[in-house]
Amino acid sequence: MRLLAAHGLRPDTDLGQHFLLDENLVDLAVREAGIGPGDVVLEVGPGVGVLTVALARAAAAVHAVELDRRLEGALSDALSGCAGVTVHWGDAMRIPLEDLRPAPTALVSNLPYDIATPLVLESTWRLPSLERWCVMAQREVVDRWLAPPGGRLYGAPSVLLQLALEPTFRRSVGREVFVPRPRVDSALVAFRRRGPAPGPGVRSLVRAAFGARRKTLANALALAGADRAEVAAALEALGLPRAVRPEALAPAEFPALAEALRWTG
Repeated sequence: MRLLAAHGLRPDTDLGQHFLLDENLVDLAVREAGIGPGDVVLEVGPGVGVLTVALARAAAAVHAVELDRRLEGALSDALSGCAGVTVHWGDAMRIPLEDLRPAPTALVSNLPYDIATPLVLESTWRLPSLERWCVMAQREVVDRWLAPPGGRLYGAPSVLLQLALEPTFRRSVGREVFVPRPRVDSALVAFRRRGPAPGPGVRSLVRAAFGARRKTLANALALAGADRAEVAAALEALGLPRAVRPEALAPAEFPALAEALRWTG
């Protein structure tokens, strides 16, 4: 708040800016991410640097990616005396994160809500060096990430994230710890890498499957160009009903189906 006032700044909610004020949550995020002196951390949306400073104290290096150039002075003030922090100005969804050196081993961020899902998902395959994640996001989005098969929240993000990551921590967060207060509730969630991210073929099949959610899986994939009879036969070979819907499949069954269909997207 002091930095915002000193630099005459107001958060831009059009950019998803809801700055975290609670230092206990900052410390919790660093702890649940398991950040240590050997880590290189990627932070997206550092704002005025509250989390960035804590990460710099714990890690070997921090890559902070910020879109809003208005924050340059305030962020510079906050980071004075912090070694190992590199600020990258630009859109995290467009910056070639794969080129960051040293390569990040952890992603820790209070994420802008509108990019939370694409950023976390893409980070699993764009940044194979990442081992751990701890992010703040909209609570409903986190619920979708963690949703089990069969429910209304289970969808393509659930499958793709759960194939690559294993949740290790989740905590609901009230609106009062942000400035300005968001209109939705938030959650802090941590993951560790389970294995390699799904490849392009699996990603394409999963998105096609849930692209026509009200249809059977065979019909949904047929809309994406597959032969309906071949899909039905592959499902049967995997021990699944021919009329199964996509939300009934466990995450691990999608790569098996992609392999059976030789799906390349």
